[in-house]
Amino acid sequence: MPSDSTMVMSDGSYLMNEMACYLRADILKIILPDMPVIESNYQAQYSQYQLPLGDLNLVELVIYLPNDMLPADIEALGRTAFNAVNIWRKTHISRSMDSQLRSIDVLVLDIQRQIDTDTDTEHDVHNKSCKKNPVQRLAHSFTDSDLVQGSIVDTSASIQPLQAFGWHDWHIHLNRLQIPCELWRFLYYRLGHSQQGNKDHITNSENDIITGFLNVADFFAPAITIDNVLIKYGLQNEPNSALIAMSLAQKTNSPTKKMYQQHMAQAAALWSQLNMQMLETVYKNPATFKQKESSEKSSEADFSHWQQQILDESLFSRHELIRTLYKHPKQAQQLQQQGYVVHQHSYECLGRHYVLIFYGQDAEGKHGKSAIRPNLAKIALDVAIRLPMAELHHVIVLGIDFIIEAEDAFMDLDLWIQPVNPMTQRERQLTKKVQQLQQNNQSNARACP
Repeated sequence: MPSDSTMVMSDGSYLMNEMACYLRADILKIILPDMPVIESNYQAQYSQYQLPLGDLNLVELVIYLPNDMLPADIEALGRTAFNAVNIWRKTHISRSMDSQLRSIDVLVLDIQRQIDTDTDTEHDVHNKSCKKNPVQRLAHSFTDSDLVQGSIVDTSASIQPLQAFGWHDWHIHLNRLQIPCELWRFLYYRLGHSQQGNKDHITNSENDIITGFLNVADFFAPAITIDNVLIKYGLQNEPNSALIAMSLAQKTNSPTKKMYQQHMAQAAALWSQLNMQMLETVYKNPATFKQKESSEKSSEADFSHWQQQILDESLFSRHELIRTLYKHPKQAQQLQQQGYVVHQHSYECLGRHYVLIFYGQDAEGKHGKSAIRPNLAKIALDVAIRLPMAELHHVIVLGIDFIIEAEDAFMDLDLWIQPVNPMTQRERQLTKKVQQLQQNNQSNARACP
């Protein structure tokens, strides 16, 4: 693990803020074995994230160095830290037999020059007091470490090898990936890359690895799979044209690929910002999502569940949602005046469907805010009944009010997330027929004097 004297400044990532809703339990401070020399000068914590694609077990280790430590000693310290975490995770991380192949273990090592000589001062991996003075971190990387490659060979087949990152590399990855599901896919890609590299004695920098992941030819494969199923169910007539263009550019390494990647990155950031806006509104009104007579703890779980559904969208899926939202100002003026509805499916999860209701400018009209806003839950249930998909498990309704003031335009968003009970396709079709018969009977009754 080579080290140098380069210092990097602290940098936050909203990806880890989004990850917080996937925490399975409280963050746990841990004591590592076989680190007696620096026992009072390190802090370690363990977090387990239950992501839709699998469990991410994250150990964050901060080591506070004295100013006079030599580079060779720092490298040896990194090896000791890696070994200590590798031993700890094999004995302390519980795994069910079903989830072993859907579990990834990660170490993020943060080596800092000693800031405070008082070693009795309580430190935290995310110590807020450090913000008063810039935190100096040594830039380092594990990618060329024989220790990590040895871990890949020695690890039993039932436990994935420990993936190790320097703090700097880890945060660069978070900023480039932006999204929990893309982070998971990258870690699996990196694991396979490391195993192949060990076999072929090939090493690459972290930048090379993440660039390779973002440019892999089948990057859009999950979205294409969902697109094909939507056509099969009759929810769309033809393949998504944007998906075709982006996947073709990715496979052929077209010059437009970089432009598409930039568009997806911008859309991902915009979706995160809109999510913060929507979820903040929901959080201020807990009655929106919590069940009657539910405890405070279950209410928090309900809110986390809402967060997970709205945040669990891939780069392409977020791109499509944002693209639909920002088409609105280009729509015909009459359509904007009346209001309209757009159905859109998640390209990350087949069981999640979106209903985007663009409020009409006439507040009292059919698609006016006053008429739609109180009925978001009813609309979601009605859509769930009508969708002929056995996989459907959530319908998300967005009420969108485009507001233009002077030269500025912004959105006021209403949100409702409706869980859907699992049904077979046959059950959905029968339910839809019964509903149609009821509507016909009501129409006939009104027609008769």
